[in-house]
Amino acid sequence: MKEYPKSELLNSLPGQFFAGLVKKVGEAIAQGHDVINLGQGNPDQPTPPHIVKRLQLAAENPVNHKYSPFQGYKYLKEAAANFYKREYNVDLDPDTEVAILFGGKAGLVEIPQCLLNPGDTMLVPDPGYPDYLSGAALAQAKLEMMPLLEENGFLPDYGTIPTEVLYNTKLMILNYPNNPTGAVATKEFFDETVSLSNKHGICVVHDFAYGAIGFEGERPVSFLQSEGAKEIGIEIYTLSKTYNMAGWRVGFAVGNKSVISAIELIQDHLYVSLFGAVQEAAAEALNGPQDCVGELVRLYESRRSALIGGLREIGWDVNAPAGSFFAWLKVPEGFSSMEFADFLLEKAHIMVAPGIGFGRFGEGYVRVGLLASEERLSEAVRRIKALDIF
Repeated sequence: MKEYPKSELLNSLPGQFFAGLVKKVGEAIAQGHDVINLGQGNPDQPTPPHIVKRLQLAAENPVNHKYSPFQGYKYLKEAAANFYKREYNVDLDPDTEVAILFGGKAGLVEIPQCLLNPGDTMLVPDPGYPDYLSGAALAQAKLEMMPLLEENGFLPDYGTIPTEVLYNTKLMILNYPNNPTGAVATKEFFDETVSLSNKHGICVVHDFAYGAIGFEGERPVSFLQSEGAKEIGIEIYTLSKTYNMAGWRVGFAVGNKSVISAIELIQDHLYVSLFGAVQEAAAEALNGPQDCVGELVRLYESRRSALIGGLREIGWDVNAPAGSFFAWLKVPEGFSSMEFADFLLEKAHIMVAPGIGFGRFGEGYVRVGLLASEERLSEAVRRIKALDIF
């Protein structure tokens, strides 16, 4: 069979980091090992029943068997606006300040293509979600990395970014609660971000995927709660984590009107429309009872206590995440992050994500997901204790 070469654009894309992790886990399972997979970010709980029920009913409606409006039903945009008013006291115009997304990742990859020309500069966090790099590659943008260091609470230090970089930057991506570090941002940090944007003309995109997940009674702050944020940027929210709807592929972007318009324009060319029944279910999630969200956060906090407490008891000096469903753990001396991840998989049949996969400044750490039961997390602690490395 004739093989056709891929385009230069496709060959320029970064490798899919998580695909390698999945392959390693699959190989270990095929060998008969009981693998505790803590390396991925796939929520393990089901979607709340009232949301599933709404989808089932909506799927029977012939109206939803046709094309839905290319830019989404107004009722879903209104639900997103109502959600932001209720949860964050942020006012949004559903007609001009809300764009429906085919999952949060789609929006994050689309944004650079919407706003940047080849060679334009984009600031991204390091360590950070790997698909930020995919968006930059598709836009043929120039990347500048913002180190996220533990001594700065895993927040970028804007004072260390060279002035010439700031003046040449058109787009900056932030993400709090943070993947992979589990750090959270303060309103003061977002206020500083708005000031930086106004000074240098940078559009800010805040990835708020883990917005619902904060611990010890602390609720994560929305970027749009800072005065002037809506004028200089957007926030991307996904239903994947808050409502365990990762497979449903639905989210939304909110904020600056011109950016929202650009997102809707590119999506008019990329997609037809999101299944109407999914849109009805998403609106139900946003407008309906929110008890399920509180229960989910309590579940993650209980798992966090089991994991972090157990690791500390066996002598591993680790910090507890302030948000998200990830823990960011320093590897023992004598290991690189990749070596330690491979060591845990080989010797203890535990998969974690090596920090180097999230960027150069992720070296020295591994990311562990709180996406297994407390029993499995405790079993992981027992297996690590048996390695006698602490």
